[in-house]
Amino acid sequence: MSTPEEEKTTRRFDTWDLAIMGLGIALIAVCSWISIPMTVPFTLQTFAVCLIAALLGLRRGLWTVLCYILLGAVGAPVFAGFKGGFGALLGVTGGYIVGFLFTALVVGLASERWGRKLKVLVPAMILGILLCYAFGTAWFVLVYTKNSGPIGVGTALGWCVLPYIPADAAKLLLASLLSVRLYPLVGRRPTT
Repeated sequence: MSTPEEEKTTRRFDTWDLAIMGLGIALIAVCSWISIPMTVPFTLQTFAVCLIAALLGLRRGLWTVLCYILLGAVGAPVFAGFKGGFGALLGVTGGYIVGFLFTALVVGLASERWGRKLKVLVPAMILGILLCYAFGTAWFVLVYTKNSGPIGVGTALGWCVLPYIPADAAKLLLASLLSVRLYPLVGRRPTT
């Protein structure tokens, strides 16, 4: 006989889970379409990924982000600039999209383990975004070097990370504040 904790980690997604995850996928997609074109488009994706992971926790948040990525990989225009397809993931900015998985992992784990409080969420979101930056920048350097010639990490950081830090800081703070306020409304399973 399994314990309630084991059942919680091994249970399948029910209708509530699928509905809330579907809304999360839609939110990330809509936030990706709100875009200011630059070398790496400035979007609200990081805001949505952090908010979803904080609200839904590790398992549902990570699956939501993975399903969003897979939806884009099969061609749905859910990425920035209404792009989709596997080629978008293999391009120079694809590493940042894949890096959202690291963000969801860190934020979801922290929110479940230590609660949805600002003192937990803000550092978790910062760490999650730093991991996304690291993975995305390494990917950018590799793909750019293969397609266009050598590029240094400093140059890649100057193009792909440094210009976005102020906006991402604001997005993370907003996602943290909203997570704390919204969790009582949408983060918990409704009782019947």
